[in-house]
Amino acid sequence: MEHVLKTHKVNKHFRKPVDFHVLKDIDISVQKGEFVSIMGKSGCGKSTLLYILSTMDTDYEGDLYLNGENISGLPAERLAFIRNKHIGFVFQFHYLLGEFTVLENVMLPAQKLGERTHDEIVARAMEILEMLHIAHLAPKLARRISGGEKQRVAIARALINDPDILMGDEPTGNLDSHNSANVLQIFKRLKKEKGLSLLIVTHDEDFARQTDRTIHMEDGKIAQQ
Repeated sequence: MEHVLKTHKVNKHFRKPVDFHVLKDIDISVQKGEFVSIMGKSGCGKSTLLYILSTMDTDYEGDLYLNGENISGLPAERLAFIRNKHIGFVFQFHYLLGEFTVLENVMLPAQKLGERTHDEIVARAMEILEMLHIAHLAPKLARRISGGEKQRVAIARALINDPDILMGDEPTGNLDSHNSANVLQIFKRLKKEKGLSLLIVTHDEDFARQTDRTIHMEDGKIAQQ
């Protein structure tokens, strides 16, 4: 199987106030079309690892490969382009711009990437909103929709540039059980219908059980994968 994401001996230290070795020799991989969850107690390094994997944190030792290319140590500008084009990210909090419409929020990463015309971006954004059953929300201001709807819009925004992998940091953490189940079904559908790779940090054991594989972390190490 082809790997979309792979690490080799990733180590991370927090230097202040004292040296703390937060990630220790992390070797993991995610195959194309695989849905993987990461679990572990608070403080075990899950989110720290995810921020390194998503290229948002570059202060680490070791190697990070995306689609077979070692992207460790690349200039910030190049990493920003790679992140926008190849990696979709969904946070626990949606980070939508309240004064923008749903459609405008979804379009933003594609406008930043600049590889499509305005009309193509609008069409693609509407297509994704349709797929997530929220096309009717397109003209609404983001601050006027519900929490569950906001998280679906955040997923749509993460998908606009057709990423190779979708990452999530507790994307169901702020949702009730109905909306959590909704998000899980969306992720499963994206894997099945689009062959999308997913890597999701979660505390929810029911959620993790429904993924292809769970990576367990303990004290900054991979305990099981």
